[in-house]
Amino acid sequence: MKKKLSILLAVGLLISGLTACGANSKGQAANSNEIKIGINYELSGGVASYGQSSVDGIMMAIDEINAAGGIDGKKLVPVKYDNKSEPAEAITLANKLISQDGVVAILGPATSGSFKSEISVAEKKKVPVISGSATADDVTVDKAGKKEYAFRICYTDSFQGTAMANFAAQNLSAKKAVIVKDSSSDYAKGLADNFTKTFTAAGGTIVGEEAYVAKDKDFNAILTKIKGLDFDVIYLPGYYEEAGLIIKQARALGIDKPILGADGFDSPDLTNLAGASALTKVYFTNHYSSLDKDPAVVKFIDDFKKKYNKEPNAFHALGYDLAKFVADGLKRSKSLDSGALKDALAETKDFTGVTGSFSIDENHNPVKAIVVVGLENGVQATAEKSGNK
Repeated sequence: MKKKLSILLAVGLLISGLTACGANSKGQAANSNEIKIGINYELSGGVASYGQSSVDGIMMAIDEINAAGGIDGKKLVPVKYDNKSEPAEAITLANKLISQDGVVAILGPATSGSFKSEISVAEKKKVPVISGSATADDVTVDKAGKKEYAFRICYTDSFQGTAMANFAAQNLSAKKAVIVKDSSSDYAKGLADNFTKTFTAAGGTIVGEEAYVAKDKDFNAILTKIKGLDFDVIYLPGYYEEAGLIIKQARALGIDKPILGADGFDSPDLTNLAGASALTKVYFTNHYSSLDKDPAVVKFIDDFKKKYNKEPNAFHALGYDLAKFVADGLKRSKSLDSGALKDALAETKDFTGVTGSFSIDENHNPVKAIVVVGLENGVQATAEKSGNK
């Protein structure tokens, strides 16, 4: 009898424990005081500057959210890993964050390739993944259809390329352009394609196109070819690692025409690589500018400087907005599980962040404005906003 009673008691305790812990299928126990958020970013490797900046912004936002009482009294707990700028590692970490750490959502990676690599995991495990800076057109929807659990809060490459082509034609009165792109990068190729379509549709001509490969260091051969051409602007879609060196070497060869780029320029390492004096008549599309006098932007910059003792760039701002966006979704979510959060994120309307106000469209993309930043001696001198997508 005692043995039977012990067995019944053990079974009862097991069922009770399963009921308490099973309230959330993704590991967020109903009586827990924590909500785990995965952070899967490039903290080392080729594009570490983007990942490190994004995570700085995320952590600042999480600290603010927790200081204000968290989400329904529950603290956000970041579970952070370094994917080493490797798409394969991003997949491994996504599986770990969901299956072992029990996160309700994953923030990052920063780059489109690594972010896209983890989406298959998110779709299979039914956990939202959200990027602040994955701009490739096919991130949230591709030929196979919409990715139900993938979101982003940045504009697309097609919007970026189009905006810069319009800026070149309208603001710089450019008629002839040269394109220098990273032939190994889908990011660069997508930007170049959309710039070309819009620029030529406006009556412009692409008079030359040169290619390089990521990690190249010496660009004098292609720049010497370009120097002999008749052109008004160079469009250089790519990341800061190569862009900084290309700009430096172009200026050293006496090429003083405007050089145009995209959000991949936004890193303090661009100045370190190019030198401040070379970064004049340089323009790039971006998500945010420190010249913006909006009170929310001014406060963010002041608070960021106090916390980190440095000027925030767009990736800092996007990381900050990303964490706030997910927190906003959690506050509106019917329950603190991944499925309900996914629905809440999809229903976002008029979210206001440092990088602008936006609503999420049917393809899980934000409808928001873009900024074209102009540099003079390495410092932001102008910032012009372009309308919503």
